[in-house]
Amino acid sequence: MKFTHDAIERNVGLLFVLTLLVLCVGGLLEIVPLFFQNSTTTPVAGLKPYDAVRLTGRDIYLREGCYNCHSQMIRPFRAETERYGRYSVAGEFVYDHPFQWGSKRTGPDLARVGGRYSDEWHRAHLNNPRDLVPESNMPAFAFLAKTPADATDIEAKMRALRRVGVPYTDEDIAGAREQLAGKTELDTLIAYLQGLGVQLKDTQ
Repeated sequence: MKFTHDAIERNVGLLFVLTLLVLCVGGLLEIVPLFFQNSTTTPVAGLKPYDAVRLTGRDIYLREGCYNCHSQMIRPFRAETERYGRYSVAGEFVYDHPFQWGSKRTGPDLARVGGRYSDEWHRAHLNNPRDLVPESNMPAFAFLAKTPADATDIEAKMRALRRVGVPYTDEDIAGAREQLAGKTELDTLIAYLQGLGVQLKDTQ
């Protein structure tokens, strides 16, 4: 069989195999070099792994689907940096599995939200967003304040993350439950939000 354009289009199996081959080769050429670039694999100065409280808050963030409306990726364009702050770089997210970049913005980008508002503001906003932003269509998360943070598997989570490169120490893992004692899910979510983007927030 001649591998002409017409022959390939008429043979569905061959078209599928060749398309898959092109996608695999193209994907490898795009992805593999990133593993060898320091800018994508080296943490930015001052970056620390999530402590037990923030790690639990991140899990709440994922569980409640916050990423469906909020990205954590500021692009290097003037309109973005003037509104949200310094553009995002890969080195800020080397301890995130998975990272929360994305492009969906029903709500504002949260990459630099850490420290922008007080804990009390976040608490009121999550309890009922329209109390602070009348036009908001964000759902309320008041129930998080009534739900104790789950510490039953925090050590296992941290050990799993250590296996993929997050530098947790034995002391970090041993003290995880104590850090979560008395915390609600709302407390942990606020702690997570307050730590977002603070390493590069004030640099340009």
